Amino acid sequence: MKLRRRSADGANPIEGADVLLLDLDGVVYRGRDALPHAVDVLGAVRASGVTVGYITNNASRRAEAVADQLRGFGLEVEADHVVTSPQAAVRMLADRLAPGARILVIGGDGLTSVVEAAGFQVVASADDEPDAVVQGFAPELGWKDLAEAAFALADPDRLWVATNTDWTIPVERGIAPGNGTLVSAVHAAVGRMPIVAGKPETPLFDAAVERFSAEHPFFVGDRLDTDIAGANAAGMPSALVLTGIDGPREVLAAPERARPPFLLADLRGLVEPYPEVRPAAGGFRSRDAVVRIDGRRIEVVKPGDPVDLLRAAAQAVWSAEVSAWSLDVPDAVLAAR
Repeated sequence: MKLRRRSADGANPIEGADVLLLDLDGVVYRGRDALPHAVDVLGAVRASGVTVGYITNNASRRAEAVADQLRGFGLEVEADHVVTSPQAAVRMLADRLAPGARILVIGGDGLTSVVEAAGFQVVASADDEPDAVVQGFAPELGWKDLAEAAFALADPDRLWVATNTDWTIPVERGIAPGNGTLVSAVHAAVGRMPIVAGKPETPLFDAAVERFSAEHPFFVGDRLDTDIAGANAAGMPSALVLTGIDGPREVLAAPERARPPFLLADLRGLVEPYPEVRPAAGGFRSRDAVVRIDGRRIEVVKPGDPVDLLRAAAQAVWSAEVSAWSLDVPDAVLAAR
């Protein structure tokens, strides 16, 4: 696959980017399988001279394990191409604590290994008088672990860092409770919240920019509330790809802080000319597709490609500043995934 740069539509989304950063599940793969076109596209991007990196909120896996999985799909990836929320959390600890500080780790090997590698002393109990608590998801965590965190955090001055606060985590059997639910349980006991390393907060993005010495990074994600909101907060251009969690209804209802500059059906959209969305017929046009708001419904004035319809519909809803949940949305717009 060759990287296409310019056309009558305009530049491709990553024109001028020096680093492409991607979320993983729902963007590059789903479960054990690479998503269609992902390997070819990312190979073409890398061959064009753009650095490809991966950032993830998942605190349960080491970067080496993630890189192994990606190499299994045929991608050229090393462990240092993967930036994890535990790595960002450790940077936050290092900014606030002296080397060798005692850290109560509530999480699995993906978190403990990073804390130890940074030169901190990992302890297992609040009785060990830790200097901080760092909390991340691991499937084996239980009530005793959360209680230990609460005991340590009874001291209101003790630092508390969470790798992320995702409410859900995708697993092979479906969608399961994520680290946000575990953090919430501790919050209920101690009456305060942690500082957070992962998306949608900016430390993970900052860590990635530093890792790759990025001057013009571009990010791709599949969730509006974490991926796109985080990239927007970090001042980083981004694309929502419709192969993961969020789909057309969520896009139309996205609050301003979580609206993506680019909407893509899949990763092929990164290397294809991106259409201009412009006013037309009292609404908006994307290529042939024209959509407008008519009272309490979204009207397709002129049909077109489903993703173009969604791009035009999203701009119409966002510009009208109406609640998308109160609008009648035609099936043609919802067919974008």
